[in-house]
Amino acid sequence: MLWRDGRVVPGTAAPLDHTDRGLTLGDGLFDTALALGGRVAFEDAHIARLVASAETLGIPAEPERIRDAMRALAGTGDGARLAIRTTLTRGSGPRGLRPPEDPRPTLFATAAPSARSAAFASLRLWPTAIARNDTSPAARLKTLGYLDAVLAAREAAAAGFDEALFRNTRGRVACAGTGNLFALFGQTLVTPPGEDGVLAGIVRGEILRLAPGCGLRAEERSLSLPDLMGAEAVFLTNSLRLLAPVTAVGDTAFPGAEHAAVARLTAALRAGVARACGVAEDAVA
Repeated sequence: MLWRDGRVVPGTAAPLDHTDRGLTLGDGLFDTALALGGRVAFEDAHIARLVASAETLGIPAEPERIRDAMRALAGTGDGARLAIRTTLTRGSGPRGLRPPEDPRPTLFATAAPSARSAAFASLRLWPTAIARNDTSPAARLKTLGYLDAVLAAREAAAAGFDEALFRNTRGRVACAGTGNLFALFGQTLVTPPGEDGVLAGIVRGEILRLAPGCGLRAEERSLSLPDLMGAEAVFLTNSLRLLAPVTAVGDTAFPGAEHAAVARLTAALRAGVARACGVAEDAVA
């Protein structure tokens, strides 16, 4: 399903100006959210991040229009589990890199079924040699420029792994191709900070909020790859996988969902998503 210009239409095809800077330059942003029971999980946080990121780039964004798009699509699935992607570009402009002084942004959103089996499913990470550019402001925004992640995903799949693990230009652990990373050291839960080239994910924020109630002390600090390999447990978060226990990073194995703290965080996050969407916990995963 597609939301465009205030209405929902079947399919995903609609006219697009071929000078749109999102298409020609990747000059735009996107957001991916989970909808269950006709409601978007952590809706306010998704909208706030998209609007704040647009402000950083100088792209006008209307939060209520974004909310209308998300809600309209969430209501199309008869309560089904949906992945909602909202895309905002700077709109069309003349040739060249310099943004137009009076941008007219393009906003559209799509909804597609999201597999229930993806939530809380374990995965294996491949450390890619492709570096996350922590010197770029775009590394901390969900922009349309995802080619590095695409290439790293192809590399990881060829090596027999599920996801790529990125380090930044200084060799510090940054993130996975589609999510934030966390490592457990005793009762301390560590995730890399924004300055290491990290996008502040919505579920990342939820995990940081839930950690104290699960008996954990949460920290944002840099990790080397050897630091990560020395963790008791590792997991990835994003809005569709929610919390994905990592069972291997390269040749190093991890306990995955069997780790007690990972299990507590999984239960707390499942309950939080259920509350946000007004559904039973067993509907989350």
